[in-house]
Amino acid sequence: MKVRELNSWDVSPSEAISIQNELAPLVIRSGSPEDVRLVAGIDVALPDDGIRAAVVIDSFPALTLLEAATADCPLTFPYVPGLLSFREAPAIIAACQKISTEPDLIIVDGQGIAHPRHLGIASHIGLILDLPTIGCAKSLLVGTHDPVGEQRGDWQPITYQGEVIGAALRTRPGTKPVFVSIGNKISLEAAIHWVLACCRGYRLPEPQRQAHHAAGSR
Repeated sequence: MKVRELNSWDVSPSEAISIQNELAPLVIRSGSPEDVRLVAGIDVALPDDGIRAAVVIDSFPALTLLEAATADCPLTFPYVPGLLSFREAPAIIAACQKISTEPDLIIVDGQGIAHPRHLGIASHIGLILDLPTIGCAKSLLVGTHDPVGEQRGDWQPITYQGEVIGAALRTRPGTKPVFVSIGNKISLEAAIHWVLACCRGYRLPEPQRQAHHAAGSR
C-alpha cells in the first residue's frame, strides 16, 4: 500500500493536537466507493513489549482472506485519549507497507471524525493512505445518541456540539451497537452501508474481525 508522510510521529501531546487540528480540514466527508472488490481491515493489539498492528485484505463480496500482514513497534507515545493515532499509527503504517494489494475500502477499528478534533485514527490513516476509510469503533468517544432499535441495520445519529459525527449501528440483534464514522473519502450513509455489507453474523465487520484476530496472535 502506498503511504503518504503527512506528519512526524516523534512529537509531544500538545504538538500532536496541533497536527490533528491542521489535518482535520483535509478529511473528505463525501463519496461512495464503487466496484468494491477488495476490503481491508485494520486493528492493533498491545503485547507486553510494544504494539502490534494487523492489516488484512478480503475479497468482496465473499470476504475471503487474500493477504495479511502484521508489524510490531515499540510504544513511544503515552496513552492520551484522543491521541491514539500517535501511539498506534506507526505500527499500522509499517504493516500497510508490507501489503502488496491496494484495497478499494478500509475499515479501521477506531474513530473517524467522531472525535473531539474530528481526526480519530481512522481519519488519520485515511489521509495517510488516501483511500476511502471507515471508522468502526466498539465504544463511544464523544457525542450522544438516542436508543438504537434491536434489529440489524437499525441506527441512530451520534451528535456532538450540534453536529452529526457518526452513527450508533446495530449490526446483530442481541449485541451492542458499533459506532461508525467517516474516516475519509466516504459519506456517513455509505459508511453505514459498507459496515453492514461486510458483516457476516458477528458484531464486527469481517475484515475488522479478522484483523483483530491477526493482531492478537502471530
